[in-house]
Amino acid sequence: MNFHTRKWVKPEDLNPNGTLFGGSLLKWIDEEAAIYAIVQLGSQSVVTKLISEINFVSSARQGDIIELGITATEFGRTSLTMRCEVRNKITRKSILTIDKMVFVNMGENGTPVAHGKTEITYIKDQL
Repeated sequence: MNFHTRKWVKPEDLNPNGTLFGGSLLKWIDEEAAIYAIVQLGSQSVVTKLISEINFVSSARQGDIIELGITATEFGRTSLTMRCEVRNKITRKSILTIDKMVFVNMGENGTPVAHGKTEITYIKDQL
């Protein structure tokens, strides 16, 4: 799994316990996963269909730098399934795991449409 996106945990990202608010983290993950799906499928018309069980393994605190890792695990006819891990950049300690996130490629009429992709596309192969 490649970890490309990094976030710095700031005061506005904290819950009353002084740790990273899960909602902030989930927003970052959903956005990163959508960008990943857009790049992989070559389409900006993707939507989140499913996010499986979210396993909060440990917490992050103000000042921590975290990194988000996402990788494709399956290409469906209209969908892309991914796995996600979030970890502390410095300690490499896992913060969160999600085994399954599904995004669907949507057509102009708002229904799923085939994307034609079958394997991960790497940036070096796109250039």
